[in-house]
Amino acid sequence: MKRSAFILLAMCSIGFGALPPGAASGQARSDWTTLFDGSSLDGWTALGTANWELVDGAVQADSGSGFLVSTRSYGDFELALEFWVDEPANSGVFIRCADPQTIRDTNSYEVNIYDTRPDQTYRTGGIVHVAAPTSVINAGGQWNRYEIMARGPRLMVTLNGTRTVDVEDGQYAAGPIALQYGAGVVKFRNVRIRPL
Repeated sequence: MKRSAFILLAMCSIGFGALPPGAASGQARSDWTTLFDGSSLDGWTALGTANWELVDGAVQADSGSGFLVSTRSYGDFELALEFWVDEPANSGVFIRCADPQTIRDTNSYEVNIYDTRPDQTYRTGGIVHVAAPTSVINAGGQWNRYEIMARGPRLMVTLNGTRTVDVEDGQYAAGPIALQYGAGVVKFRNVRIRPL
C-alpha cells in the first residue's frame, strides 16, 4: 500500500497522472477547469457543418463535418476528456491550433480518434504527422478516456490508462482546443483542463 501511494505521489509531482475532479476516488483538484459539463456549449464555437447537439450529458454529431473550438487558447496544460465513437468514426482532439478559423492536422497537433484509418500509422492514440501510437487500442463502441499533456515541446497521450505517445515536437506553442467531427457517430463528455 505504501509503495502504491508513493508511485501515485511521484506521478502527480511530475505533472501527469493527476486526476481531474470526479475522475476517481479522493479529493477533487481545484486547479482543473471544466470546459464542457454536458449542459451547455458556452466557451465553444462551432466551425463547419457538423450537427453538434447536446444529448444525455454529452455533445455529439453524426453528419456534416467540422469542429467545436474553445474560445480560449492554451499553451502548457493537461487535458482530460471522454469520447465515444462507432467503428467507422473519424474524429480527433486538436490542440495548440495555430489558426482557430482553419483547423488542420498541418497547423495543430491532432490527437487522433480513427480506428479504421486507411494508413494505420497515426490511428487512434497517435498524433497525426508526429507520433504513431505505441499500442493498438480500438475505441469503437465504448466510452474511452484521453489524457493529453502538452508542456513545452513535450507531448504525452494516454488512452484508457495506456501511454500511447511520449514525444517532443516544437511546431506549435499555443492555441485553442478543437473537438472534431469527420464521420460516423462521435460523442464527447467531461472535458476538463489544468494549465501547467
